[in-house]
Amino acid sequence: MKPLKSLCFAALLVAFLIPAAAADHPTHEHPKKKALIKERPALPLDDGILAKAASDGRFTKFIAAVKAAGLTEKLQGEGPFTIFAPTDEAFSKLEKGTLADLMQPANQARLAGLLGNHVVPGKLSAEAVKTMKATNVGGRDLELKVAEDHWRVDGAKVIGEELQAGNGVIHAIDTVLMPPAPVEHSEKAAPKDHPGH
Repeated sequence: MKPLKSLCFAALLVAFLIPAAAADHPTHEHPKKKALIKERPALPLDDGILAKAASDGRFTKFIAAVKAAGLTEKLQGEGPFTIFAPTDEAFSKLEKGTLADLMQPANQARLAGLLGNHVVPGKLSAEAVKTMKATNVGGRDLELKVAEDHWRVDGAKVIGEELQAGNGVIHAIDTVLMPPAPVEHSEKAAPKDHPGH
């Protein structure tokens, strides 16, 4: 019986000593492996424009519109993008029912066009802004004008500090940038002496 008790005691002693020894002498990762982990860049999705806009709290309507327009995946891409994002307050200035109407599935293309009016390819930081033009993704030139204490884009005032993201930059604006209305050609403009064939 004594040898059995001795064996049990030895087994318990080994069970307690091994973790203690491991704590005193922690295992070291290979230096190259550690370097690879540190150098891996964060994904744009983790620190992208939409994530930054969501964490700010002023752009809930803008983010909802991006989702309704089916542009989430594009704006989570590599970019970089410059977004002139209307705040919730800016959207509230629209005529009543305008945003709700645009959010309908049947109006997805119109909504995407409206949002595209606010996106410029490339990263345009506030420091680089001067009185100039910036072409948005729809091919339309936006007028940027710098004043003493602020700057504007197509008349909308840029408010607060820019938000830097992994795939671009966000500038909050106080007004929704509505695209110009399409030019309609009336029948009256057609020459009367040349009837249609």
